[in-house]
Amino acid sequence: MNIQVNTDHNIEGSAELNNYIESNLTACFERFTEAITRIEVHISDKNGKKEAGANKHCLLEARVANHQPVVVSHDAETVHKAVDMASDKLLRALDSMAGKMTNHKSPKDLIVEESVTTDEDDI
Repeated sequence: MNIQVNTDHNIEGSAELNNYIESNLTACFERFTEAITRIEVHISDKNGKKEAGANKHCLLEARVANHQPVVVSHDAETVHKAVDMASDKLLRALDSMAGKMTNHKSPKDLIVEESVTTDEDDI
């Protein structure tokens, strides 16, 4: 699983921030490491230099093998909170996706083929 961190020009991308995000996501999505090929993290500051409420935005995009990407986002007061809450949302979305794939049968699986029987009199 590859983790790619992107920040806008208002967020200072540091090695400390990258390490925090990578360790958090690696631990959180450990059971999905075989299914997820890449997680893209996009962090931005919606208000720029203004300090007003939940202005840190985190968007997570998980690339799942053989499926459409799963995208979630969260706004919070700090980058760490935004990443944590977005990762919780992504975990729930992936759990839901996995549950749908394993708990329900597709309509194709419900079709029962009739067995072909022949009467000996017809031969």
